Amino acid sequence: MVAILGFNRDQIFSAVRQMYSEVAAAPATPFHFPVGRKACLFVGYPKELIDGVPDGALESFAGVGCPFRANIVKGGDRVLDIGAGSGTDTLIAARLVGAGGKVWAIDMTPAMVFKLRRNIAAAGATNIEVLEGNAELIPLPDASVDVVTSNGVLNLVPDKARAVAEIFRVLQAGGRVQIADIVLSRPVGEERRGDAKLWAECVVGATVDEDYLDLFRSVGFAEVIVLRRYDYFSASASADTRRIAAVLGGRAAEITMRKPMAPRSAFSVWAERLRPNVLARRAAQHGLIGLFTSVAAVAACYGVLALVVALGFLGLSAPINEQLWTGLIAAFAILAAFALAWNQRVHRSWLPAIVGATGALLVLYALLGTYDWRIEAAGFAALIGAALWDRYLFRRAVNC
Repeated sequence: MVAILGFNRDQIFSAVRQMYSEVAAAPATPFHFPVGRKACLFVGYPKELIDGVPDGALESFAGVGCPFRANIVKGGDRVLDIGAGSGTDTLIAARLVGAGGKVWAIDMTPAMVFKLRRNIAAAGATNIEVLEGNAELIPLPDASVDVVTSNGVLNLVPDKARAVAEIFRVLQAGGRVQIADIVLSRPVGEERRGDAKLWAECVVGATVDEDYLDLFRSVGFAEVIVLRRYDYFSASASADTRRIAAVLGGRAAEITMRKPMAPRSAFSVWAERLRPNVLARRAAQHGLIGLFTSVAAVAACYGVLALVVALGFLGLSAPINEQLWTGLIAAFAILAAFALAWNQRVHRSWLPAIVGATGALLVLYALLGTYDWRIEAAGFAALIGAALWDRYLFRRAVNC
């Protein structure tokens, strides 16, 4: 049994089933997330897309976005809806694929499956097959579907890597994916991940943005594109949920991608992961820009000096452009101060930014004014100390 930070997968699935059984049985009950036809419109469904969907399906809608923004479902397609719930997306897909296509709808909550079957009958849809199960083990053969759609589901799944691998497996080569899900700007701390209720409410089971996209890239998906990000939790009735979501940078994302006709090489996958903008975003999401740039400022200063001295011992000379060297050190120090100020949005303390700015000013004074190695060293010490302090506060903020 797989343990997830104090909760095993069965406990998480149990919490999710309980929550969504309530959504199925009593959709008018106030929940901490938007539900029903109003939720459909809030997350971005055009009115014409949901017209004709039975009220029994719409009333228990609990999706987090509009995956159909990808516009990839065509007539005759074989579609799999993962986490179909009461059937809103299933019935829309069934209409889009027409009589020549087919939709498989999978859900693990018995109350939702019962309601889904009833809504399919009410709509008179004959091209839908309902499957009981979950995203970690899809009961379909390899390469059996053209399109996979899912709405607010993978953030509820304990073993996301396995679920993504299953999506890749059941798609035929050239198949497409449309997903709406919750992603985070910052990682979730262990204390919050241990709250099964917050798992069920789509908050702490979510993954940091780039890590989420990497799950799909790593199994071989190509053209992984985010169509839209928006503040889903602004519609939550719970002030506590809104607060936690704000600290973690929680938002909804609508994503599309494609299974290539031929397998992707490991080199192409890693090349995409190591792009500078991806690495910078990862560092920012984990609150590390201030620490990295502070260390870079110290390395640019003393590392270059150490290299010149080492080359001198070897009888080699290394001419240095002092203006470029000074500018590089100054740039890293200033960037570090700004990064520490930016992290204040998470831990709500200006003190690391103030100490870091003081350190940056001391470094700039030593570089551009009257040089004094003691002032320079004090500036670097303040900068590094502030960055470590900021990192501690950042981690504590996302853990409590």
